[in-house]
Amino acid sequence: MTLAHICFRVADLARAVDFYVEKLGFSHAFDFKHPDGKRYGVYLKISGRTFIELFEKADVAPMTDKQSYAHICLEVEDINTAVALLRGKGVTVSDPKLGLDQSWQAWISDPDGNRIELHAYTEKSWQAPWLS
Repeated sequence: MTLAHICFRVADLARAVDFYVEKLGFSHAFDFKHPDGKRYGVYLKISGRTFIELFEKADVAPMTDKQSYAHICLEVEDINTAVALLRGKGVTVSDPKLGLDQSWQAWISDPDGNRIELHAYTEKSWQAPWLS
């Protein structure tokens, strides 16, 4: 198994698409539309076979109070380059730090406050033995 997609409920679909496409560089795959043609969702390609699915909050069922989502994590090749690139696009990014797992991390949030970890493996990363 592998991660296929993560789904976010967003307040403003156009604003969220702008963030994920223009700031993070993901590609638009396709739209979800009502029978009247109004767009209410979008599928964006991260890489390979992994996507982000966005739906306007008004058009999807409410989340349960037991929702446990905390953040998603995006792998980047070089943490400092990624941070500089995003800051150059006006994105607020935390300073990079070496995590307990010996991987570099920095943090951003999308326009709806969804937390996103930027993650760069090192030779000493605890995950290294499982990377192919």
